[in-house]
Amino acid sequence: MTEQVTTPVAEPTGSTPLDAVVVGAGFAGIYSLYRLRKDGLSVRVFEAAAGVGGVWYWNRYPGARCDVESVDYSYSFDEDLQQEWNWKEKYATQPEILAYMEHVVERFDLAKDITLNTRVTDIVFDEDAQLWAVTTDTGESVRARFVVLGLGPLSNSNIPNIPGIHDFAGPMLHTGQWPHEPVDFTGQRVGVIGTGSSGIQSIPEIAKQAAKLTVFQRTPNFSVPAGNRPLTDEDRAAQKADYAERRRLSRLSGGGSPHETHLKSALEVSDEERRAVYEEWWRKGGVLFSKAFPDQFTSIEANDTARDFWVEKVRAKVDDPKIAELLIPTSHPIGTKRICTDSGYFETFNRDNVELVNLRESPIERIDATGVVTADGRHHDLDALVLATGYDAMTGSVKKINIVGRGGKTLNEEWSGGARTYLGLGIEGFPNLFNLTGPGSPSVLANMVLHSELHVDWVATAIADLADRGAVLMEPTHDAVEGWVEECRKRAEGSLMVKADSWYLGANIPGRPRVFMPFVGGFGVYGEIINKVAADGYPGFAFSE
Repeated sequence: MTEQVTTPVAEPTGSTPLDAVVVGAGFAGIYSLYRLRKDGLSVRVFEAAAGVGGVWYWNRYPGARCDVESVDYSYSFDEDLQQEWNWKEKYATQPEILAYMEHVVERFDLAKDITLNTRVTDIVFDEDAQLWAVTTDTGESVRARFVVLGLGPLSNSNIPNIPGIHDFAGPMLHTGQWPHEPVDFTGQRVGVIGTGSSGIQSIPEIAKQAAKLTVFQRTPNFSVPAGNRPLTDEDRAAQKADYAERRRLSRLSGGGSPHETHLKSALEVSDEERRAVYEEWWRKGGVLFSKAFPDQFTSIEANDTARDFWVEKVRAKVDDPKIAELLIPTSHPIGTKRICTDSGYFETFNRDNVELVNLRESPIERIDATGVVTADGRHHDLDALVLATGYDAMTGSVKKINIVGRGGKTLNEEWSGGARTYLGLGIEGFPNLFNLTGPGSPSVLANMVLHSELHVDWVATAIADLADRGAVLMEPTHDAVEGWVEECRKRAEGSLMVKADSWYLGANIPGRPRVFMPFVGGFGVYGEIINKVAADGYPGFAFSE
């Protein structure tokens, strides 16, 4: 991890410190502003983009769609909001999600406290004043008692270090930094590097336009059809009538949506019952398939039954058996990398204009002005190149900011051996700074909207409790951090999740410490843990008056 140098910050603007600065205007940042302002605090939000939305502002690639059902991937904090918003489809598209977030900002008059087109560069703790100085790339500096990082775990695009990548003469687009204007690939020879979620969603759409589409695949991924469909008025009425129970079940669940696994192990039921359960969860679609049986992530034998069912389904979709075999993952158990959610992905390889290049056999040697050269000597002629190469996940966006805590120690130094938190919220040596939905929390293993609400509500309660006890600072103790890191490690190693070279481990970024970052114990269990810490008076935190 690159070490950042502590740099002086600009003189703070204005004499009155803010109560809180929030960095990022995605789901977590928007709700932070709403909740903290509602509690009577003065709050500023800084957002690097020209609009709100976080990852949904940037991810405009063809086919971009959430893999959590729209009715669940939405705020629960306001009943009127739940009842008035009408989702169009089972799985919402990027434009609809962004429109929803813009609606929330307008409905609750939040825009006046959000500063757009402004990237936070430095967050430095002043030990004498017991305040944070927050400086932006526009030269503004403000002071605040609290800093809330709502940067998102998937917001720092990963550009692969391929020789000659910047020599390509045609359009080169990253799925995480897609243009706002429509991109027309009609009649073009297009290459897509990467077959993770964004690749799997965009490839079927690009194939419909391109004269030829070449898919460069290093690691095949498990993906399950979304089973997407338009929602009817009857669907929406039933969902809204049942919202309270739906949210209750979601908060108790492993992943933040109201779906419960089968009561028995995959190995305890008959072949017929097992197949019927898998068929049911296949119809539910996408990532939910990983939740059919309770032992899919703890028993390789149980996991293999899910994998066998999946392989049978995929072989039936692909006409060429040799291509089908290339599309079947063999390097990791099913679900240990997030199961993707697709709309016709595997069927796309039945098209005459689509070619699959196996980078395991013939890696990319270089990119030149007119295409991609692979190790077998082939030159793949391209007019446009799409990088579906994912993100420097979980810590990448935090790493880009110069965050300096007690004693001049930077957060990059603190996390040089891997991210270390207490409860996924607090960081030793960084008082009154809270990181939302990142390492040490369920993070991307859960519904990020409800996860954001859980974290923000906890932080807001902690701030109020801090005032009640007459203290001004709270930060985790060393022992609490050590204990939580060990708790997260033990839970991860007790599962199959560590069997995959996934971005959960940072394996997609050369040089990153290999530490499994999310808490794998489940969203409901995690909520019970952090809420008990609050109810018990915050053991594991030290307070300063």
